[in-house]
Amino acid sequence: MGARPAVPNIPFKTKERATTFFAKDRKIDGDLVTVHNVRNCDYRTETDFTPQWETRTVQLSHFADMDLAITYWGSPWMAHPIVSFRFTDALPLCFSIETRKAMGQSYSAIRGLYRQYELIYIVADERDSIRVRTNYRPGEDVYLYHTLASPAQACERFLEYLDTLNKPHTHPRWYNAITTNCTTSIRTQRPTNKRAPWDWRLLVNGKGDELLYERHLIATGGLPFSELKQRSLINKRARAADQDPDFSLVIREELPKAD
Repeated sequence: MGARPAVPNIPFKTKERATTFFAKDRKIDGDLVTVHNVRNCDYRTETDFTPQWETRTVQLSHFADMDLAITYWGSPWMAHPIVSFRFTDALPLCFSIETRKAMGQSYSAIRGLYRQYELIYIVADERDSIRVRTNYRPGEDVYLYHTLASPAQACERFLEYLDTLNKPHTHPRWYNAITTNCTTSIRTQRPTNKRAPWDWRLLVNGKGDELLYERHLIATGGLPFSELKQRSLINKRARAADQDPDFSLVIREELPKAD
């Protein structure tokens, strides 16, 4: 691919500015990883919130597992994935690959094909990235799946995110609805020899959970896919746990832990 012009320094909406800082200046010191600008906003509504940005330090040796949240807002064919990493002694950290919209912009799948949006990696607390979707955005449904990744495999994927998330800060990238989106970017940040085989459901990502089920990458509890998906819808549990400090535990109640 040839060189492309840098993303322009454009003004962002107040709301976008408040919620889409780069999670930059991450530091790895042996077993310790420190990530700055972790989003943990206090929401009253989707648009009325107190911005909060935190510094989190986790230990790589304390990895527990990795989960995947998939958000739908209309069509069953299109969705947005959020990868959540869990630790034995710290709160989960979510990674969400998104568009950073300029002042006056709204998202359009058509404009998403023509270098209209900057790509950005958001690192957040689950009480922000997941809760804003289940509790404060009307019409969004969130499904949560426990992956079968071992702690070592989850740690490897976590380090891949860390290696990638700072790059848009120094080398901006354009979002593309087909080639460089919230799902394909998860795959392409992996080393080439470790990328999952290509499948059409990586583009039509609303069917991504079905693909993971077929490849035995998520815990099923022996359930057929249709029943697993019903059980994985967490909106009701998330709303009940809105201000609960154990939000992350409550939303995982009733989810299968093994295949």
